Amino acid sequence: MDDKKIFEEMINILRPYAKKQELLATATPGTHILNDLKVNSARLVDVIIKCEDVYGISVDDDEADKIRTIGDAVRIIKQKLGLQ
Repeated sequence: MDDKKIFEEMINILRPYAKKQELLATATPGTHILNDLKVNSARLVDVIIKCEDVYGISVDDDEADKIRTIGDAVRIIKQKLGLQ
């Protein structure tokens, strides 16, 4: 599984939670989940839980605290899947 595929799945996971839907179309790995997409911090927890379900992984609190951008999420997912 490559970065592009994980990135695209992250966009799908974020879609229900992003208040700035129009930014999802032009999102990059550097897109900030809280500041750019306006996902609130409580909803970010839901996003992380969804990632855990989709990928069959477990993200601990320290790792979750490091997720700020879509690229951060992709990197952690890849680590958890042993792809990095």
